[in-house]
Amino acid sequence: MPIAIGLEGSANKLGVVQILANLRHTFNSPPGTGFLPKDTAAHHRRWVVRLVKQAMKQAKVRLEDIDCICYTKGPGMGAPLGSVAIAARTLSQLWDKPLIGVNHCVGHIEMGRAITGADNPVVLYVSGGNTQVIAYSAQRYRIFGEALDIAVGNCLDRFARVLNIPNDPAPGYNIEQLAKKGSVLLELPYAVKGMDVSFSGILARVEEMAKKLEASLTSSDGPWRDDETGAEVTTADLCFTLQETVFAMLVEITERAMAHVGANQVLIVGGVGCNERLQQMMGMMAAERNGSVYATDERFCIDNGIMIAHAGLLAHKMGFRTELEESTFTQRFRTDEVLINWRD
Repeated sequence: MPIAIGLEGSANKLGVVQILANLRHTFNSPPGTGFLPKDTAAHHRRWVVRLVKQAMKQAKVRLEDIDCICYTKGPGMGAPLGSVAIAARTLSQLWDKPLIGVNHCVGHIEMGRAITGADNPVVLYVSGGNTQVIAYSAQRYRIFGEALDIAVGNCLDRFARVLNIPNDPAPGYNIEQLAKKGSVLLELPYAVKGMDVSFSGILARVEEMAKKLEASLTSSDGPWRDDETGAEVTTADLCFTLQETVFAMLVEITERAMAHVGANQVLIVGGVGCNERLQQMMGMMAAERNGSVYATDERFCIDNGIMIAHAGLLAHKMGFRTELEESTFTQRFRTDEVLINWRD
């Protein structure tokens, strides 16, 4: 069985993997703040060597057992990607192993397909940096719709900063837990434009609501109440409202893609794909179409090295190599740029 080292570092999670080992370390910034590229890159540089050593020790793999070094070429944040590219290039030269640059999005998709067994699904890829509806055709992953401005994960993360919600284990996860306690559904913009979606206006509106709620807590007029129901509005209600609105938009464009290509399977990948409410809403839609939904848990839907190693090995088996002079990174690496010649 071929063995690869996979280095993932497109954002704040540094992942290193081999067969039987899937190690990850996350850079978490203080509540109310985001992670800066330079700080994230420094985190990756500090941790990459020890994670590689730990992975090899845990997997009981020797240097001569390794077939190739795979790394995230993009898309992602420039400085963290650069740190990982340098690490991968260094290992490739030190150990005289082939280098494989991997598209981050393709890594998510192939990992999801491998873990769930989904045959030929429409893919909803949702993360901090990406929101895309994808289907496979003629050796490419074709993008049917995407976010026109910010990704859905970025929308959730930025709202978590407004609420001063901790970033550990993840801001989106903490919003999800608060949303489970919410019950008042407020009105937010619903921005579906054909097959594309927009989240910046929704974020601006819910941020205004958060400021209104904060002001009401110190006001002598009492708590803020919903105009329609008269119910008292809480922070949990704002999280609930945001989730319900943006997830409904994602379900709509996914269903439209399924109808277009005649698919009855949906595969949800990316960090936001761990969200149980998103899975539930997508499941309700799919059930009405006599279809099914596939998703993975946080071990595989959150950025990790195993997805980069897996996708890299698929390309490696087809003879793909990244030459040293091409072992760069790019913040904008489109999903549909990659030749998927390991599929029919």
